[in-house]
Formats: sequence, C-alpha cells, structure tokens
Amino acid sequence: MKSSFFTRRDLLRAASASGAGAFLASCQKSSQTARTEPNRPPSGPADITIRINEVLVDVAKNHTISTRGYNGSVPGPLIRLREGVPVTVALFNETDTPELVHWHGQIIPADIDGAEEEQSIVVPPHGSSRYRLTPSPAGSRFVHTHVMSGPNLHQGTYTGQFAPVYIEPKNNPGNFDNEVFLSTHEWEPFFMAEGEEEEEEGKPGENGRKEHKEEKPNGWEVGYQLFSINGKALGFGDPVRVREGQRVLFHILNGSATENIQLALPGHRFQVVALDGNPVPAPQAVDVLELGTAERVDAIVEMKNPGVWIFGTPKDDDRKNGMGIVVEYANKSGAPRWIKPPKSSWDYTSFGAAGRATPAPDETIPMVFGKINGGREHFNHWTINGKSFDPKEQPQVLKKGLRYRLAFDNQTDDAHPLHLHRNTFELTKVYGKPTAGVLKDVVLIKPFSKIEVDFTANNPGLTLFHCHQQLHMDYGFKKVFHVA
Repeated sequence: MKSSFFTRRDLLRAASASGAGAFLASCQKSSQTARTEPNRPPSGPADITIRINEVLVDVAKNHTISTRGYNGSVPGPLIRLREGVPVTVALFNETDTPELVHWHGQIIPADIDGAEEEQSIVVPPHGSSRYRLTPSPAGSRFVHTHVMSGPNLHQGTYTGQFAPVYIEPKNNPGNFDNEVFLSTHEWEPFFMAEGEEEEEEGKPGENGRKEHKEEKPNGWEVGYQLFSINGKALGFGDPVRVREGQRVLFHILNGSATENIQLALPGHRFQVVALDGNPVPAPQAVDVLELGTAERVDAIVEMKNPGVWIFGTPKDDDRKNGMGIVVEYANKSGAPRWIKPPKSSWDYTSFGAAGRATPAPDETIPMVFGKINGGREHFNHWTINGKSFDPKEQPQVLKKGLRYRLAFDNQTDDAHPLHLHRNTFELTKVYGKPTAGVLKDVVLIKPFSKIEVDFTANNPGLTLFHCHQQLHMDYGFKKVFHVA
C-alpha cells in the first residue's frame, strides 16, 4: 500500500506551481464574528497548501461519491510536519460556501484553530487565507472542516474534508520497520428514526444507572450505506502489503462524522503505543481497537501470521458494506480471511501509569450532559448543565496557569466523544477508576457514566469544548471557555 506523503519539498513545489503569493480573506456573518485577518506570514511559496474543492471519490466498484475534499482526494494527502518548526499555511476555498479548517489536537492560537466559536479565520467562498503555524505537540493529529451541518448531510464532517497530520517528534527512536496511515469514514448518510446502539455503548457506567423511559420518542439519528478505509470500501482499494517478521506501525484515525468504531486484524494483536498521538505510559497488547469519532490510535503489529487478512470492524453488516481493508503478506494470495475476534473491553486506564497520583486541581468544573428527545421526525437537543449552547452567552472564564478538572457526567443513553480544542488533557478517573499519565484530546464516555480529566489553562484565548459527534454538536452539545 502506498501512503501519500507531503514532504516540505513537495509542498513547496505544489505551492509554487499554484501561485500561492496572493490571498484574500473576507468575513462570514454569524452569531459570533469570526476573524478574517490572519497574522501576516512571509511572502513567497507556502509550506502547506490545502485546496477545498469538489471531489469525485471511487469508493467501490461502479460506486462514485460526489463530495468535498482536500487537494482532490479523500482523505486528503498526509501532511508531515516537524515539532516546533513553523510553517506557512495557505488555504484555498474553491466552493460556494464559507469554510473553517480545524487543526485538530494542536496547541495553537485561537485565530488559526478553525472554529467559529473561537472567532477563528474563515476561508470565504472562492477566496483564500494564509497564516503561520507552529506544529505542537508531536504525534498523530489531523485536519478537518469545522462547519456546522444541521439538517444538511452534504456539509461539515459528513463530507470528505479531512486529512491525517503527523508531527515528527524532535527525538524519534523509530522502533518499527514500516508505517501505515489508515483513516475510516462513512458515506451516503441518511436520517433514520431509531439509532442502532453500539454493543458496548448500551452498558451503564460505574453508577449502574439505567435508561429511564422518555415521554417523547427519540429524534433523528444518522445511518450510512457505505463504509471505507482511506476512501475505499473493503476489497476495492490496494491492500496493505507487508512481509513476515516486519513490525508495522499503524496510525489509525476515526474520520467519521458520527460513528464510534471497533477494528481488529485476525491472527494479530495490536501493541498500543499512543492515544490521540500521545505516547502512553504503559503500552498494552489488545485484540480489538476502539475509537470514538476523531480519536486516533498508534499501534505496532508484529507480522508473524502469513496470509491474506481482513483488517476491519467486527460488525458484520458494516464490514460487508465496506469497513475494512485487506492486509496481504508477500508471496501470499487468495481470498482475504476474517475471523471474529475474542470478546474484549476497551479500558483507557490499562494504558495509564500504575501507582502514579495526579495533582489536585485548583478548581473542578462539573459538566452534566443531558438529552432532550425531539420526538419522531424531529431533532434531539443536547445540554451541558441544563443548557444548550447559546452563542450569545458569555464564555466561562478560566485563569491562565491553573489546573482545572472537568468532571463529565453523562446522563444520556448515548456515548459521546468529548473534545477540548487547543489543549491536551490527562485522564484522572474513568468510570470510578483512578488513572494518570494518559494524555488525550478526545475521550469517549459511555452512557450513564462519569469520567474526569485535568488540563492546565496555559493557552490564552477562546477554547471550544464539544461532542465530536456532528449531530450532537450541531444541536447544542458545546461550550466555550475563555482563558484570560
């Protein structure tokens, strides 16, 4: 399998060919006025160029999807950066609507983070923007649109606007023979009256709370007809080609708009070495990976079971509809095999530092998540501490340098991938179990469960917190902090 690498030289050549010297920025009218005057980078070719344009994606045989993507492909080409080495970014929007480009997982200023709620730079229709970015922290990150979708399933993260980003660490031991980048995504979304619960999501958390009967039935959920890894349905794209004895480092991104997923590779185990790009204190071998929307897992697989295998989801229907990719050993052929993996439970705390205590926070912020069922053929709405997001409400002010504990209490029957922009947080308690040392920017909280995370407010400005499930974020599941 070939990975698309954007080296600095490649990017300089591409930017030069595209004439990246003149840029235009204008204003998107919204409830909060987003910034459109970027910081002024040096003139000349950009280091990174992203073109937002209409793309035709051949997802499966005789099945082409029309969507929006980056640089003519889905996912967009891999962007490799170096930790702490500034780059000039050029964004070109070749569509008819304003766009926001979010550098997920990076600790960068709010104006270039790509979120309307943070008053970030907007890329206007048929316009462009240009700014400087200093990549940090090292590890697996990604870039994606941050446009709200609402009822429009052809906008936002339902499209193909995402690309993996890898920030090379200053010191990289490189304890592997090959690396492979895999991004999952779903296609042809549709609204359905009832959602299918994930096998693990339906379990209550540490309090043993059960779902209570709602007066109104559940509102719209989103389903999909086609699934892919690296833009191709299972069996259609090129296989991942390996050799016996190799140690392959897989960088895996859940690029879905709404789906939390599991992945397995029969006959092999994953040695998880990083979560959301951050090395874990205690790498562990697991049979099944679990990724909430926007989560990343870095895992090493020792190739010692020759054959042709399916790397895919244990959910049979989704795998048959494309959620998988073939792993093919050298000199092996035949139909790819799938073997159902053993039952397993994903546990963040297994990767933590045993016996290490976390510092006491300066302040704890309770965050109780609620759901207002919309009823049939209507949308559910989501609340944090009893309120849906109101753009007119003042952000909650945090003091720079203080350590804050976010105490998540999910009182809904849905799992939520919770994301804090422009920060990395430390898991301190997961479903009643203390832990330390696991650093993330997204954490998946199960229904009727509690998780606590700590972060130090060192990054001044507006900071968005939200559920990364597009439908939930669009209908109230978000909050803005302001680090003063």
